[in-house]
Amino acid sequence: MAAETSQTLDRGIRVLSTLAGEPDGLTVTELAVRLEVNRTVVYRLVSTLEQHALVRRGPHGRLQVGLGVLHVASAVQPVLRDLAVPVLRQLAETVGCTAHLTVADGDEALALAVVEPSWTDFHVAFRVGSRHPLDQGAAGRAILLGRRESDRDYVVSQGELQSGAHGLAAPIRGVQGLDASVGIVTLGRPVDESVVAPRVVAAAREIASRLV
Repeated sequence: MAAETSQTLDRGIRVLSTLAGEPDGLTVTELAVRLEVNRTVVYRLVSTLEQHALVRRGPHGRLQVGLGVLHVASAVQPVLRDLAVPVLRQLAETVGCTAHLTVADGDEALALAVVEPSWTDFHVAFRVGSRHPLDQGAAGRAILLGRRESDRDYVVSQGELQSGAHGLAAPIRGVQGLDASVGIVTLGRPVDESVVAPRVVAAAREIASRLV
């Protein structure tokens, strides 16, 4: 027996999901067409979401996701971090490299969680909250990889963000709304892909399984 659901709530969530994929916004009419519902229904949904700052009217009255979504999203980051850290810790200890969880924030890659190995003499240290362009470094490029169909499971980088640094990262796939990657970074010799890559890919899959 299917669980009972709220049609109004479902439509409100669909409004937010639809607008999230349209940076330039949509008109009420365009949104009604996308949702395949009456314009009057869309007006009511939008008015309610506007009251909670989840939807706003941008230039020329086009509807866009509101800043209230940022408050909701910020509450998710600690949960994501807590779920990921044990997996990152195991990865860091196994391969002897600094492990990290990185998420997309606009056109930048944001380090959300970082775990350093406890037993190595030297390792890369960088802080949570570090940012860099998505198209630079293994972590960012892995996020871009996850946005398209590809036979590749991971990407590598050499010296793109720091001289002498080598990175390897895999996208987290299969988690709706999450644009992220798991990776490692080290200094000196390049990592042995045959050994490290399967572990990084497995860590990305493990985190994904904990989130769905």
